[in-house]
Order: sequence, then structure tokens, then C-alpha cells
Amino acid sequence: MVAISATTEGSADTAVAEARGLRNWLLFLILLVFAMVMVGGATRLTESGLSITEWNLVTGALPPLSDDGWQTEFDLYKQSPQYEILNRGMSLADFKTIYWWEWAHRELGRFIGLVYIAGFFWFVGRRSVPLRTGVTLAGVGVLLGAQGVVGWIMVASGLEPGMSAVAPLKLTLHLLLAGLLYASLIALYVRLGGAPREPAWTGRRLAARALVVLTFVQIALGGLVAGRDAGLVYDTWPLMDGRLVPKGLGMIEPLWRNLFDNLTTIQFNHRLGAYVLAAAIFAYAIGIRRAGPVAFRRGMLMALLVLVQLSLGIATLLEAVPAGLALAHQGVAMILLLVLVWNASVFSREAT
Repeated sequence: MVAISATTEGSADTAVAEARGLRNWLLFLILLVFAMVMVGGATRLTESGLSITEWNLVTGALPPLSDDGWQTEFDLYKQSPQYEILNRGMSLADFKTIYWWEWAHRELGRFIGLVYIAGFFWFVGRRSVPLRTGVTLAGVGVLLGAQGVVGWIMVASGLEPGMSAVAPLKLTLHLLLAGLLYASLIALYVRLGGAPREPAWTGRRLAARALVVLTFVQIALGGLVAGRDAGLVYDTWPLMDGRLVPKGLGMIEPLWRNLFDNLTTIQFNHRLGAYVLAAAIFAYAIGIRRAGPVAFRRGMLMALLVLVQLSLGIATLLEAVPAGLALAHQGVAMILLLVLVWNASVFSREAT
């Protein structure tokens, strides 16, 4: 009997250790994806994303190691339309600056891929995860692979004749996939014991998920603003060209093209999306004020983060999109997404 009890306790301890190891791996991936988004933002803001004109998955991991190597990379960049349109006459030293940003972005992507593959085969191979979790992890791997493919398609779009930047829609898709990967990892971490489950009625669960959906819509609108440089069109707030609703919102035919090609519409939609998301978060935070101290504090954190995000967005606009403020705006967006996904993932189906 004693031997059986000891064996049972040993198995339980092993299971607990395996679960903790799985969560720690997921947490590390979450931090890596956050870093990836931030490095990607810096790469975009410094216009460095087209500095490496080829995609070599293995050999591309090494940067130039000699003066001749650097000159070869620079010569390849000189053949790109971005060099001809924006950077003609750039020095080798300036090229190295933009090269290192893009190289770091790609290298971090490679590292994330290796961390994911190693962890996936370790935990699945040891049969320490249930089938449903294994399938979910495989889906996360598909997302990660798709992100890499879309990243190269995006870069290739900027190397087409007449292009000096990547295609805005492909940039937006790249950003959305990064956000979806990030959110998937957070939700999985929480549901695998990263936070205690909380009972909640159906309406509250649906409201929490709706906030996540609204956030992704706003991220997409922000991606279009970044891709089109629409943040530079109007640098006043709360008015645009002296009006709350500016002229020219629907001037392009057919009408749907205004969502993607009309700079006035793109900036206006991002502003409007920010107001809607902030109002929804404030309403949610007020609505759960009696749901318990943990839920209340989380609601207040959401409200604080969206207020900071609004302030950073306005400051970025008024200062004509300086890199530091724009990067802070992107970083707080990812932190807000983390809290919203966390909030939507902790609920059980039990009624309160």
C-alpha cells in the first residue's frame, strides 16, 4: 500500500512538473512573439524591411562576415526600387544600419521557429499533453509557418518595380497573423493552468470575446494606417481639417476602395475604431465592477491601458509619427491585447 501510494504521488508530481514546463515554454514563446512584433515595428519605422532582397532560410542566418560580403549585399539592395526611389546615394554605413534591423527581425523569427519545433516535439513526443492540446499546438505551428510565408510575400511585394515600401494589405495581414499567433499562445497558456478559472454567465463571456474581436479590427485599421503612412495626412486632434468628420471620406469609386486607398478614410476609421474600442472597454469595466475583486482589478487595468493607448495615439499623431512614440503605441496595443485575451480565456461555462 505504501509503495502504491508513493508511485501515485510520484506520477502526480511528474504530471505537475510536465504541466509547469509546458506553461513555461508557452510563456517564453509569448515573450518572443511580443519582442518580434516590436522589432518588426522598428524595422518598419526605420524603413529597413527591404534591405535584404533575398530569402535564404539557412544560409541567410549569417550576416556578411567580410567587406566583400557587405559590398555584395549592398549591391543587391542597389538593384531594388526602394534604393532608386528613396535612398539613392546612401552610404555603406547607412545601409548597414537598415540591414541589421531586418536581419534581427528575420533572425528572431528563425529563433522562434526553433523554440517552437523543439518544444512541440519534446512535449508531444513524451505524450505529456492530451490529444486536444496537441492538435491546438499543431495549429499554432501552422500559424507560425504562415506568418513566415506571408512575411516573405510581403517583402517581395516591396521589391516589385515602382515600389518603395511593402504592399499595405500584406503588411496588415502580416501584423494580424502575428497578433493571432500571440493571442493563441496566451489563450492556451491561461487554459492550461496559467490562471485560475472563473465562473461567468454567457453574456459576460461573449462580451469579453467581443472586446478581443474589436481589438483585432483596430489592429487591422492600424496596419493600414502604417502601410499607407496615413498618420501623416492630418496631425491635429480631435478635428481633421477643422472637422470632426472630414470631407473626402468616400471620394474614390467603387466605394469599398476607400477603406484601403483613401488616406483620409483610413485615418478616420482608425480614430473611430479607437473611440469604439475605448467605449466598449470602459462599459465592460463598469459592468463587471461587482463581479469580484480579481475581475474588477482586471477591468480597471483594461480601462487604464486603453486610456494610455489613446493618449499615445494622439501624441503620435500630433508629433507627426516619431519612431519612439509610434513604437510605444504598438507596444501598449500588444499589452492591451494580452490582457483582453487573458480576460476572455479565464472563464468557465458555469453561471455565477
